[in-house]
Amino acid sequence: MAGYQFISGLPRSGSTLLAGILRQNPLFHAGMSSPVAGLVGGCLEQMGAGSEFYTFFDQQKRKRICTALFDAYYQDQSAYEVIFDTNRLWTARLHQLDALFGEVKVICCVRNPAWVLDSFELIYRKNPLEYSRMYNPQTRQTVYSRCESLMAGSGVVGSAWASLKEAYYGEHSARLLLIDYDILAQYPQRTMQLLYQFLGYPAYSHDFDNVDYQANEFDLQLGAKGLHDVKRKVAFHPRTSILPPDLFKKYSEMAFWEDTRGTAASLIAPKREEREP
Repeated sequence: MAGYQFISGLPRSGSTLLAGILRQNPLFHAGMSSPVAGLVGGCLEQMGAGSEFYTFFDQQKRKRICTALFDAYYQDQSAYEVIFDTNRLWTARLHQLDALFGEVKVICCVRNPAWVLDSFELIYRKNPLEYSRMYNPQTRQTVYSRCESLMAGSGVVGSAWASLKEAYYGEHSARLLLIDYDILAQYPQRTMQLLYQFLGYPAYSHDFDNVDYQANEFDLQLGAKGLHDVKRKVAFHPRTSILPPDLFKKYSEMAFWEDTRGTAASLIAPKREEREP
């Protein structure tokens, strides 16, 4: 069976692009966010102390069942040498990954949180007659309420941000490689060289002019067309933020990984002055 590595981090920060690049390597399988983390969490709940069947399970049986979920889900991809499972929950579950697989690595895609919210807002405005399931009638009223909803503790950005921060300062932080989206888009070849070094795999010659990966069915179901579109050519397209200046400033200050003290994580990111709109 293939070995497992993991992709996590913030939404709208290049994880789909990274998967599209990685899958060019014939030894690798990578895709958009999978349900495996949720399946593992659900099984652990059923085997936990809150279940009437708790006494039926010991540590080894829990481990066998959880690892079997990975193998069953990825059975069709078992010919690959490495499978990258993507889920933003993994950064809050490094202790579980350590118990299941030992020395795994987690590639965390990051981006200035203000630009993450800007990207969500751009998708929202590109679909003016489509009300996405990402918002409810109250939270979709203004850009302020939309950003607040996304950054809430249970919001799609806020929950991922909190999980990443937990991992960044946690006991397994050396397992993390944070890759800033802007650097990946501007310098894909050098970024991938560093990624391969971090993972300990032989380098591969990727074609950054022909990256092919789409997830249109998922986007349409969510009511957010274009959410996971990946342009064929990897390139950086600078533009002015559509967020009000006060919002941009507020959320820019949440890029905690710019401070590398207190962590053993590896980081590929631009300097602070390069992050301004």
